[in-house]
Amino acid sequence: MFDTKTVSAQWGGKTLTLETGRVARQANGAVLATLGETVVLCAVTAARTVKEGQDFFPLTVHYQEKFSASGRIPGGFFKRERGATEKETLTSRLIDRPIRPLFPEGFYNEINVICQVLSYDGENEPDVLAMVAASAALTISGVPFMGPIGAARVGYVDGAYILNPTLEEAKAGDLDLVVAATGQAVMMVESEAKELSEEIMLGAVQFAHKACREAANLIIDLAEKAAKDPWEMAEQADLSTAKDKLKKLIGKDIAAAYKVTDKSKRSDLLNAARAKGKTAFADASPQDQMAAGKLMKKLEAEIVRGAILKDGTRIDGRTTTQIRPIEAMVHFLPRTHGSALFTRGETQSICTTTLGTRDAEQMIDGLNGLSYENFMLHYNFPPYSVGEVGRFGAPGRREVGHGKLAWRALHPVLPTKEEFPYTIRVLSDITESNGSSSMATVCGGSLSMMDAGVPLKRPVSGIAMGLILEGKNFAVLSDILGDEDHLGDMDFKVAGTSEGITTMQMDIKIAGITEEIMGKALAQAKEGRAHILGEMAKALDHTREELSAHAPRIESFQIDKSKIREVIGTGGKVIREIVAQTGAKVDIDDEGVIKVSSSDPAQIEAAIKWIKGLVEEAEVGKVYDGKVVNLVDFGAFVNFMGGKDGLVHVSEIKNERVEKVSDALTEGQEVKVKVLEIDPRGKVRLSMRVVDQTTGEELEDTRPAREPREGGDRGPRGPRRDGDGGRDAGGNGGGRDGGGRGPRGEGGAGRDGGDRGSRGPRRDGDGGRDAGGNGGGRGPRRDGGGQGGERAPRAERTEGDKAPEFAPAFLTGDRD
Repeated sequence: MFDTKTVSAQWGGKTLTLETGRVARQANGAVLATLGETVVLCAVTAARTVKEGQDFFPLTVHYQEKFSASGRIPGGFFKRERGATEKETLTSRLIDRPIRPLFPEGFYNEINVICQVLSYDGENEPDVLAMVAASAALTISGVPFMGPIGAARVGYVDGAYILNPTLEEAKAGDLDLVVAATGQAVMMVESEAKELSEEIMLGAVQFAHKACREAANLIIDLAEKAAKDPWEMAEQADLSTAKDKLKKLIGKDIAAAYKVTDKSKRSDLLNAARAKGKTAFADASPQDQMAAGKLMKKLEAEIVRGAILKDGTRIDGRTTTQIRPIEAMVHFLPRTHGSALFTRGETQSICTTTLGTRDAEQMIDGLNGLSYENFMLHYNFPPYSVGEVGRFGAPGRREVGHGKLAWRALHPVLPTKEEFPYTIRVLSDITESNGSSSMATVCGGSLSMMDAGVPLKRPVSGIAMGLILEGKNFAVLSDILGDEDHLGDMDFKVAGTSEGITTMQMDIKIAGITEEIMGKALAQAKEGRAHILGEMAKALDHTREELSAHAPRIESFQIDKSKIREVIGTGGKVIREIVAQTGAKVDIDDEGVIKVSSSDPAQIEAAIKWIKGLVEEAEVGKVYDGKVVNLVDFGAFVNFMGGKDGLVHVSEIKNERVEKVSDALTEGQEVKVKVLEIDPRGKVRLSMRVVDQTTGEELEDTRPAREPREGGDRGPRGPRRDGDGGRDAGGNGGGRDGGGRGPRGEGGAGRDGGDRGSRGPRRDGDGGRDAGGNGGGRGPRRDGGGQGGERAPRAERTEGDKAPEFAPAFLTGDRD
């Protein structure tokens, strides 16, 4: 049933397999690419006819990640894949950029390239695999594609290059670089680096190019087995006569226009020349008119490129290495946390930096699960920036791509979350554009973050390089204009610090560039970046030490993980109360790291004090601030250290006697207390009288010693059952004054007011009890004297009398 063709090869220590003939057989070309357990399907379809009036190449690339590929169900309300995510958009551009230049000029048939991730193993990234699959599908489809290309990702760890590193290896290393190339030349570069030198970056591109050749050779092996017959291309009409006609008619006008340095005036002159050319073909057929329009663009390119290669004269009069005038200023907007206005020639960006707390992080739902990003950079390109009318709304693919490029340039110099626990959002609004607005975003974004107080490792600048290549002659252009971008052969952007490169992006409009050209472009870009950094330093050469008054402050500290529950409380009750009462935001993670944020330092201080009070242990002898939370007859309960309560006994409120607690204290009153004692159950005894209630200083205890009780001090208490001293309730002699307590079971003397004799047995003692002042022994409970008189003795038990068998031992006297 299936006519399956398969090829495999070892690639970076893993098996790369390309298969066709089993899936999506009705597409012009379909390839199932497998690396490890990551599987990507790419299907290519092409229209056989060209739409009437079509004058551009309608190539559309779609890359889609299926959540089922990693065994996940999409989060949120809608449980199916919806609009393209940022990663899907960026990967679609990654595939589009190297294949678009490899279609022949004049080919205007619509083509769809659709790549879908069907399986993801968490190690082998599907974006590079999708690029290989797309190249293979195009190669076997029969459409006029001058490929194939290969693609590879390169990491740099401990001084060594790694082919197709895992996500963890790429994060741990100093480089994440993706290259697409034919067997002969590099077509596309995308990267993020941690301030690496030009030599290391060039070496990484060469290393990747070798891997690209291996992938391209495998695609050729598949094409030899399964390629469809190539399409027959219609012969291109001979337009040399029309071209000569236009050159004689408007050639001088175009040359004169490109000598005008002002963009607006130059555009007006060029539009006049183009209108003059269209008039010459007004009576021609629509096809000839469209061809004439293409010829005018070619004529412009020849004039501009020839002038540059011949005498080094550029459109605006600069040399090939000269940078346009730069004007930078910071604190451009008064209420933002950080802002900068960066202008280079006729390119301008307003960049603002906003600082937020952890709850402002961006949640990303992808194949690797939920993740959170604390650095965002958003780029906007309104139509007025180029003096045009047009669509204004949600960002398109180009805006997403330019924003990500600037993100990659700035990301390597950001502080860690531990060093700077803020969520950072940089917004770039392009207000003028004539070349390299993404690099203006890098420069303005760096300045705005420094203005906001973000401690960058070093400032970052960026520059766009161009290329004019005719045969073996070439010229590398620094800081290209928009027209030089459109009419040139390369758009090569490099950003970095004084120490090295942080990002490098290259797009080619020809069939690739050589190592020599790339090396010269990198060296020339280094000089340009250094010049731009010097101009930026005139506006601000260091990060501000203080945050904006409008930015939130974040204070972090660590608590014991066992105390997390006390801070959060049941159902979050405690942490919600802290937020409501103090006005500060409180965030706590599973490791016990607490971040408290607010634009008001007093709110932060109050929240931190509250939290530390919840988790700290009270110290005996230490003075604390507290608040009276409850009044009782015997004292007041005071809340101190955030969530702890202690008792201030009525005797510890003041040195003088306090008859009624409410006369001295009120609920909610702020007081200062000293911890006197913490019992084994954690109950805290506090004192106010030994603390100065104004200054909080500890006072000397001036209260006189407690007067002795009437009748003398209590002596030590004797044994309960078998002591032999009596108990003197007064002040003389026995009982409590130095004497031991007599046993309960054997009676002694009676109790005489102040003199309490030994206590006789409960049932059969031999002395009565005098409730007045002169007493003998204690009599029995049941019979004996009345109130105030002598209590009758208990009935004595003779030897013959026996207690009932059920009587307890203490009644029988038989305890031994």
